[in-house]
Amino acid sequence: QVQLVESGGGLVQAGGSLRLSCAASGSISSIIGMGWYRQAPGKQRELVALIRNSGSTNYRDSVKGRFTISRDNAKNTVYLQMNSLNPEDTAVYYCNANTLGQIYWGQGTQVTVSS
Repeated sequence: QVQLVESGGGLVQAGGSLRLSCAASGSISSIIGMGWYRQAPGKQRELVALIRNSGSTNYRDSVKGRFTISRDNAKNTVYLQMNSLNPEDTAVYYCNANTLGQIYWGQGTQVTVSS
C-alpha cells in the first residue's frame, strides 16, 4: 500500500505561482513513477506531468515551460512548481503513484487561478 498526501493548493491571480507537494508513505520501494493529474469541473482527469524513477519527465503540452515536476527522494516527496498560471489551470490537482500492478491516488488539492 502507498499513501499520498498533497498540499500547496490555493487561490492565486493569473501570472502567479504555486508549488504543490505530494508526500508518499508506505511501500515506497514499489513505486516506479509518480505524477500529477488535474480535473476541472465537467472535464475528465488529465495528466499534467510525471517523473519516473530514472528521473525522466513528461509534461502535457499546455504546461511545458511553465510547470516543473521534481522529487526529493530523502523526503519521499514529489513537487509540482507551477509558474505563469492562468485561469485554464484551475482544477483539483491529484498526485498519483504507479507501482507494478497498482495505481494510488491522493485526495486532491484545489488550485484556483483568478483572472
